[in-house]
Amino acid sequence: MHPDDEIILRAAKEIVVKFIELQRVSPTNFEEHFRRIYYALKNTVLEGRIEDLQKEILGSGKPDD
Repeated sequence: MHPDDEIILRAAKEIVVKFIELQRVSPTNFEEHFRRIYYALKNTVLEGRIEDLQKEILGSGKPDD
């Protein structure tokens, strides 16, 4: 498991719990909403890291001094 995954799981759980408290989500459809929120957060994190990952994979083009 990537270190970001644990953070994303916690954030998704907190968001869904808050929605349950606000009665926007019911406990009966928790799983459906949790999955959507989890993947929305995960996609956001991955999109934010794409540039960094590309630099790691392709290299910065500059030799390390």
